[in-house]
Amino acid sequence: MNFRQKYYKPVLLAVALIFFAVSGYLQAGLNQSRQVLGITKLAPLENAPPVLAFTTVALGGFRGLISNALWIRASELQENDKFFEMVQLSDWITKLEPHFVQVWLNQAWNMAYNISVKFKDPEDRWRWVMRGIQLLRDEGLKYNPDETLIYREISWLFQHKVGQNLDDAHMIYKYRWAEQMNEFFSNRTSVAELADPQTPSARQRAQKLRDVYKMDPKLIQEVDKLYGPLDWRLPDAHAIYWAELGRRTALPKDQETVRRSIYQTMQQACIRGGRIRADKINPKSFMLGPNLDLVPTVSATYEKMIAEEPEFRVNMQKAHKNFLLTAVYLLYSDDRKQQATYWFDYVKKLYPDSVQPPTMSLDDYAVKEITSTVSETDMHQVTAVIEGMLHTEFLRRINDEDDQAENFHNLAQRIWQHYSSQSKLAGDRIKIGTLAELRAEVLKQMLDPEGSTPPEYQTVLRLKLKMLGIPDPTAVPDATDAKK
Repeated sequence: MNFRQKYYKPVLLAVALIFFAVSGYLQAGLNQSRQVLGITKLAPLENAPPVLAFTTVALGGFRGLISNALWIRASELQENDKFFEMVQLSDWITKLEPHFVQVWLNQAWNMAYNISVKFKDPEDRWRWVMRGIQLLRDEGLKYNPDETLIYREISWLFQHKVGQNLDDAHMIYKYRWAEQMNEFFSNRTSVAELADPQTPSARQRAQKLRDVYKMDPKLIQEVDKLYGPLDWRLPDAHAIYWAELGRRTALPKDQETVRRSIYQTMQQACIRGGRIRADKINPKSFMLGPNLDLVPTVSATYEKMIAEEPEFRVNMQKAHKNFLLTAVYLLYSDDRKQQATYWFDYVKKLYPDSVQPPTMSLDDYAVKEITSTVSETDMHQVTAVIEGMLHTEFLRRINDEDDQAENFHNLAQRIWQHYSSQSKLAGDRIKIGTLAELRAEVLKQMLDPEGSTPPEYQTVLRLKLKMLGIPDPTAVPDATDAKK
């Protein structure tokens, strides 16, 4: 063996070691420059799982290339509706690139929207929706605490997926979430109790709220004062909480999206159901109703947003006007005539073209606004509206709210009269039943032993009907009545 063959490999190894040493020396300067320029995030992950800490350090710059390849593959799977396969790929990508925000957002959306609807059982759907929320809340924010988009997405999942009614299982979502939150917010004093806990039980619940749900009780109290009073057992309050937390951590240029999430959710909570009409959380008494106490706060929030975002002034003024007009007839139908009158005068003064003709009375406007939400020739929608009001009438009677119950009955009667007068020319084709027939149908459903009305409610309702002299459509006539 000659000299060259003997030392060839050792020399190559020595040269390689020199190159590695030089690259290591240069890498520190490169890392510093990249950090100053904001090209990449080089801060070590704190409290990261061992596998994540290993991959982010051991693979170095190669993990970006690998995650890009996996992302391309995940996009292909999404296009082919292979959502379950995407779950594993997205999990790998978040381990390789925990600061790749779009993967967190995509994975959460995939779980809450795409995978959940693949299941028929509402409980299975709910588990996937919660997994999407937990992924962002528990993992995404751990590695990206200043990313406004993650806060906005958490807020959106609460506002839209859980809070709205586009999913067939939306009531299960609301009930399950209320069931969990009832441990912390069973009454109006709970918010203050958790913000400043004085008892071992309160301290334990406040700590659980921080550890499990990643929520700060003091911030909850601040949000409730700013935008409330809110029912924290419902998703709307949590949508506002996460949007407000995102607003406080966002740069001024990034605040627009979370600010809009706040006022949109507030409007939804106020009008579409931001209050639980039950003292206890159980499936058969879980009923939602509008939180009309929020009307002043929502209106003030709109006006604040209009002042802060002049480039969107026209669109936001239109949204504000529509909200106030809707709030007026909801307050009217809820027997809050003094408040309805105030906001009716307010909207006409602020937006002079909002009511036509300007001399229209509040009574006429309320009936017109309600009936305008349904087609004058759509008998099914009109029937649903009237039966809904009659149903609310009887619920109010059960709760000894007889004045409000009478108001709902009178409003249902006026709508029935309005529709009947408008549909005369069309004859029997779009004719609806008499008010007495519709009332009897509603009572049959509410007094059905296998229906959703709790037995104790049915007992109270029958007593109320007897006191008011209203026939019980489910009563079996006795022999004397039969002979008559």
